[in-house]
Amino acid sequence: MTKQKKLNRRRFQFLILLLFSTSLISLKTFKKVYIRDIRISGSKIFSQDDLVKNSSLKLPSHLILIKTNLLEKELKENLSLKNIFVSRQMFPFGLKVQIQTRTPIAYGERILGGKKILGFIDKDGVFINKKNVDKKFLSKFTLTVFGWEKKFQKRLSKILSVQDAYGLELIKIVFSPNGFLTIEEKELKTIYLGFNPNLINYQLEIIRNLRYEFNRINFSEKIENIDLSDPDKPKIKVFKP
Repeated sequence: MTKQKKLNRRRFQFLILLLFSTSLISLKTFKKVYIRDIRISGSKIFSQDDLVKNSSLKLPSHLILIKTNLLEKELKENLSLKNIFVSRQMFPFGLKVQIQTRTPIAYGERILGGKKILGFIDKDGVFINKKNVDKKFLSKFTLTVFGWEKKFQKRLSKILSVQDAYGLELIKIVFSPNGFLTIEEKELKTIYLGFNPNLINYQLEIIRNLRYEFNRINFSEKIENIDLSDPDKPKIKVFKP
């Protein structure tokens, strides 16, 4: 057999193999996915049932028809996840789900449908239901956030992101239903921050400066509350003997 014939034969064999592989993959994409075909990594607290119950995924379903982007969006929101990646796989067949959970740094409380729900808060100001927290992250937190709502998340995140850098020892962060924000700090006691979320950076800088100055002159023990709802006109109420 000449070299050219050998080469032609190998090309033919390769094409047959390619055609067979392509056909096999095409057939597998139409194969139905069952709950047993979901493989989870990154977290041990969520089961295959949890993923199905907290999404619009209906099984069994053809692999090619599963909307992975929608599934990621639903599960990230409903399970309070930091991130999630869902991908279709041929070998092994099914859905691969990689989960990244959130790490709590405070206790949290929210009202939903007239019912009080207890949970936790992470550094991004996200509320995490108790059942969605890995026990290895739990400890005795010194801070509790009351009245959490999604619309308050950005302002809350800014407070949490600077508390260590500003040397703040926060005890409580309270959002009233109408959005009025009050915080309690170990040294400065009760601080009223008001309604305007656009003032939060300015208010936090004032709090940092006040804490530094009051500690320097040993004045904090006399404070009852501080009103920074208008940060340009701060009001300090002290205990009267």
